[in-house]
Amino acid sequence: MCISSSAGEPVQGTYGSYEQAVEFHGHSCGGLASGYRVAIAAMKALGVERPKDEELVAIADTDACGVDAVQVITGCTAGKGNLIINDYGKHAFTFYCRRSNKAVRVVTSLDGFLPEEMNALRPKVFSGQATEEEKARYQELAHQGVHAILTAPEEKILKIQFVDMQPPRKARIFQSIPCECCGEMVADAKTREHDGKRVCIPCYLSATNS
Repeated sequence: MCISSSAGEPVQGTYGSYEQAVEFHGHSCGGLASGYRVAIAAMKALGVERPKDEELVAIADTDACGVDAVQVITGCTAGKGNLIINDYGKHAFTFYCRRSNKAVRVVTSLDGFLPEEMNALRPKVFSGQATEEEKARYQELAHQGVHAILTAPEEKILKIQFVDMQPPRKARIFQSIPCECCGEMVADAKTREHDGKRVCIPCYLSATNS
């Protein structure tokens, strides 16, 4: 559960602020805070600033809150094609710099940074069974957790290591054609053939599963 406002002080430097990540994400929470720390650490390790294009590529092993902080701080976004999400359920990220051909993997370790009391309250809060007092206490603890994550020494919360990897494929631009079933425009490389027609994937799945 995300909380309604940010807590803690942003990491100092020439990077984007945690407040910017909160504004984009909509809330402050432990996952967003850890993603913020990951993004800053990766850019520092690679010696890069926020790129305007695809010079930096982020590969996320999760689709959770931290991804939004990575998008805001590093400039790696799904729309530009330099954010790749592999939902492995691991709060780990690999960043590749095309200019230097260097890559760094950053893994978070939040043990001890989120209050244990949150584990007992979380099921009640998420199921809607918590009292107002329990909700307020959970919010208070969540704020404490965010502050701890944002202010922790880097070596206490992150594992950072350089890795070898092949350059990720650059984003491709496809020609759009009309689906011969629904008529909606679709990238030609994303079509499927059905009964001699080029159709979009939803139409193909609908036709083959009926």
